[in-house]
Amino acid sequence: MGRFSLPDEKPPGLDKPGTVTFIKAMSKVNTAAFKLTNGRIGAKWRIGEGFKKPPPILLLEHIGRKSGKTFTAPLVYLADGPNLIVVASQGGLPKNPQWFANLVTSPDTVVHLRKDKNRKVHARVAEGQEREQLWAKMVELYADYNKYATWTDREIPIVVLEPR
Repeated sequence: MGRFSLPDEKPPGLDKPGTVTFIKAMSKVNTAAFKLTNGRIGAKWRIGEGFKKPPPILLLEHIGRKSGKTFTAPLVYLADGPNLIVVASQGGLPKNPQWFANLVTSPDTVVHLRKDKNRKVHARVAEGQEREQLWAKMVELYADYNKYATWTDREIPIVVLEPR
């Protein structure tokens, strides 16, 4: 493990409730910085392998399936033709992130990129061979996804955001 890399083994305490609280707090900070600076700050992920090769970040709006409130999540993304690809990794935690369940319930949403503030998209979960191909592309973009996959028993979902 290098100075800025993530451990190969699942970190102790990853499954503790405080981890999710920390992830949510950092997401709020990233989202606020992105919005305040129109993406000049917060539009690149610089954690783990992202320190050497920072992948781009988008802001994904999603509607709470219980509350009906609008939430925003900063996510690493890959532009794949007209589509945007995101991964519901939640850092290898045992459960999918809330935004994923919210998108399954309400797949029509909006994303914000640094130079494209209100892109309307429709979310769908990639399955089978498409998922495998997209997983390989996402790991190439951000290698730590492979570590996350070894830290959890769930298959980490890949979401395709198609223009609408």
